[in-house]
Amino acid sequence: MQSLLRRVHLAGSHGSAAKLLSSAASEIAQSGAKRHICYFVFQILNKEAADKVLGEREIPDVQPGCILQMRLQVPENKRRESTLKGIVIARRNAGINTTFRLRRLVAGVGVDYSPNIKEIKVLDRKKVRRAKLYYLRDRMNALKK
Repeated sequence: MQSLLRRVHLAGSHGSAAKLLSSAASEIAQSGAKRHICYFVFQILNKEAADKVLGEREIPDVQPGCILQMRLQVPENKRRESTLKGIVIARRNAGINTTFRLRRLVAGVGVDYSPNIKEIKVLDRKKVRRAKLYYLRDRMNALKK
């Protein structure tokens, strides 16, 4: 874009300004085409990675309002696994990098997790009318079922 501005400034009011603008526009279009091709290559790579992960293990459909039980590996001790139970309050869709936020109570204190997960089990599905349930941080009685 800066090269386009530089060429327009150099052209001034001469008749060749239109030629310089069209050549600069074609350069921008070519760089956009390269970006477009890279986008599709990354889409293909993400799809292949997602297919590979789905082939290795079953991943349930997790939506906001689901009550989950997760088995995860503790980072400090690689052999020990702990179990968490909580409600999904948010989900961010990004292909293979999709994440969700689980809310649970530990000794009366709320904890949000995003650890390495070994297994996910959907225990119950609540009907919700929102995509992000951040208001449940204040109302934790919904989890005490």
